[in-house]
Formats: sequence, C-alpha cells, structure tokens
Amino acid sequence: MVLIPAGSFIMGDTLDGDSDAVPTNVYVSAFYMGTNLVSYSLWQTVYIWGTNRGYGFDNDGSFKATNHPVVTVTWHDAVRWCNARSQQSGLIPVYYLDSGLTQVYTNGDSDAVYPNWTANGYRLPTEAEWEKAARGGLSSQRYPWGNTISESQANYDSDGPGGYDLGPKGNNITYANGAYPCTSPVGSFAANGYGLYDMAGNANEWCWDWWGTPYGQPKPINPTGPASGFDRMTRSGDWSLAAFWERCATRSPAPAFSCGEVGLRCVKRP
Repeated sequence: MVLIPAGSFIMGDTLDGDSDAVPTNVYVSAFYMGTNLVSYSLWQTVYIWGTNRGYGFDNDGSFKATNHPVVTVTWHDAVRWCNARSQQSGLIPVYYLDSGLTQVYTNGDSDAVYPNWTANGYRLPTEAEWEKAARGGLSSQRYPWGNTISESQANYDSDGPGGYDLGPKGNNITYANGAYPCTSPVGSFAANGYGLYDMAGNANEWCWDWWGTPYGQPKPINPTGPASGFDRMTRSGDWSLAAFWERCATRSPAPAFSCGEVGLRCVKRP
C-alpha cells in the first residue's frame, strides 16, 4: 500500500459538461491505498480463510487469471472480504451490523452496515478518497496522467480516435483475446503520481458511498456520502467501457447486489 497525503483537492471537473460531477473543494485526511486492484490470487487467499471461519459470500468471484483483478463481486462481498482480510491480518475490522460496533459484519446482505472509521483494518475507499488518489496529485485533468487516453495507458473500449480518446478503436488488442473477461494483469500500465496502478480502466472498483448528487453529503472534510440510498458507487471504469467512463470524475452508481466487471481496492488508516 502507498500513503496518500492529506490535503484539499477539487473533486469533479467541468471538462465535459458532466452534471453528476460538479466541482467542489474537498479535504481528505491521509490514508493508505492498495497500489493494485485486488487480484484473484489475493481474493482467493482471504476468501478461503474467511469461509473457513464463518464468513459467507454471495459470489466466489470470477477471473481471467490469478494475477488479474477479481470481478463479479457484490458490494456486500467486498465489504465482508475487507473484514476477513482485517481479521486475518490481526487488525480491527471496520464494518459492523450494529451501531454499537460489537457485531462484526460477516454474513448476509444487510444495507444497515455501520463503519468504525477509527479502526485500523481494511475497508473500501470513500468516493472522495478514491478520486483524490486517482488524480495522483494532478489537478483538473480527465485521467490520472493527463487529459487524453490511449490503448498504451489503460485497458478500455475505445470509440475510436477523436477528441481526448486517441484509440485505436475497440477493446485493448493486447487483452481482447477472446477469453472473458478481457481484463489485464494488475499493474500492467504505468502508475500515477502516487504510485497507483489501474486507476482508469481494467475493472470497476466499489466505493463505500451511497450514490447522491452532489457527492452525497455537502461535507467539505472527509465526506462519506449520504446516510442511505438505492445504489452504491463504483469508480474507474473497466475494460468494456468507453473513454468517458474511465475519467477520474466519472461516477457510476450500481445496485449493491450487482456484479458485472466490478472488483475492489482496499484502503486503511495510517
């Protein structure tokens, strides 16, 4: 994991007229984030440890190869997996089924999940944490590296050269070899300014927040999203989505029970 420094940044942008990403100034405390998406190999290690100790998951997770990101993971799976990883590592779990933070969340698809933000265990990033990390220290850019995107920079589905999409058209030819899903090995492209890989494309990433506009709750310091809702947030886009959906500011709500090309990346407190 790498340390993402504390500080303010502009969340969202005005580059492409996205009404769901109106810019706002947000302060985020320092946190650690995984340099890579959770690979299937890591997922499986924790999954087996957890299921042998009473954890239940909706899905086993799918994958193209063990060094590719795990996908087909629900939001509840991701949250429970974070708890299992915490306990496996001897850390304090973050997610609970009661407001008193006594019942560790290990089973079921409850929407009443209570986070202990002071715990030292693994968890999903908030939307604000994710976007700050994705930008890698840059400001007002579409992508973690700048304002254009090409096949050499990310695993995505290009609409073809034009504007900020440099293509070439179609799925990234290196990984679109007929085997589903067309993910790439984690860390296949250059890291951003914070040393994070695949912050655009490859696999979508679950975040903690319920979907809300603008950005859930108008709290300028460590926003965590609305208290309730219908969809949870995913970020980063994936191998099957066009350039617009791979931008740092793009927000993609999805039902918590949805899977598709969604995986996860962990964060934890310093």
